[in-house]
Amino acid sequence: MNIFVSSFRSYTANWKWVAPILLLSLFIFATTAQAQSLGYEGPTGVFVTPLALTAASPAKGLGAPSVSYHFLAGGPVTGDFSTVSTTVGFAKRFEMGYTSELHAAGDQRLTPLWNSGINIVHFKANITPKALAKVAAFSVGTILRTDDQIGVNINNLAAALITGAKIKPVLASQKTTNADVYLVATKIITQTKPVPIILNVGIRGTNASLWGLGGNSPGFEGKLFGAAAFVFTGPAKSTIILASEVSEQPQHISSATATATLGSSKAATLFDIPTSEVYAVRLVPFAKRKLNIDAGVLHAGGNIDNPLLNALAGGHVDLNMRARVAFAISYGF
Repeated sequence: MNIFVSSFRSYTANWKWVAPILLLSLFIFATTAQAQSLGYEGPTGVFVTPLALTAASPAKGLGAPSVSYHFLAGGPVTGDFSTVSTTVGFAKRFEMGYTSELHAAGDQRLTPLWNSGINIVHFKANITPKALAKVAAFSVGTILRTDDQIGVNINNLAAALITGAKIKPVLASQKTTNADVYLVATKIITQTKPVPIILNVGIRGTNASLWGLGGNSPGFEGKLFGAAAFVFTGPAKSTIILASEVSEQPQHISSATATATLGSSKAATLFDIPTSEVYAVRLVPFAKRKLNIDAGVLHAGGNIDNPLLNALAGGHVDLNMRARVAFAISYGF
């Protein structure tokens, strides 16, 4: 377990200047244009769910890139998570991008489970038919995650728990990749001026639990997500957006451990991960600059009853992922 922590801290040390450099560059290179915001995994979106809108681009060719930094204070059990993203639009209809997700270990024995830097690539295409253009914008997209070691780490943990016992652990075949494929619709209601409303709803097929932070789910599952936001005019022509979003999650992960010690070959699949909720505020401080600043609160899970983790923690495990604070900053060049 200590090997996991030390190797990760060495990796993270190389990235300790990424956040401040990125934040500084956002202000140095601010230019006139409309606001542009990326979600936690890179797509144009709310805090953790994608919108049907795509990154700005000309009718032909690539647009200027958008960049973002997200930070999630996951707490002492899971540790803290950061993502650095870049996304580019093209042909006014498509966008693609890359995100690097980094983890900083907490102060409890379980945090090494999350010690992996996940690589994320995404692609989105606006497919709005002309007949529905006045109804809403529609897009399809995919998010692919690689180097997700959570399942492998759980398997290693299961084996470590029974070291010295005269039994062979029952371990699931773990994959280090998972993905989402989604369809999303976004509607901006302007008839409610002076407070426009943004509505967003979608469905995704996924084999990732908690966007990969919970590892792979046993199979591909269909899950709903949605968001609502209210747009207010702030001081000095700034914009303040109050938003709430929800995202259903696969409730199990694909892992198994020793039947003789923990009572079931599926002991490690018995997680109960609730629907994730985010309450956020977005500030667009300058009307003519593509700068967004987000702050939010995430509810992603509390107590879980899982034989494997119970054995390690000496009782029911509290992930302490209720009311976790997050912030983000995005800028489009």
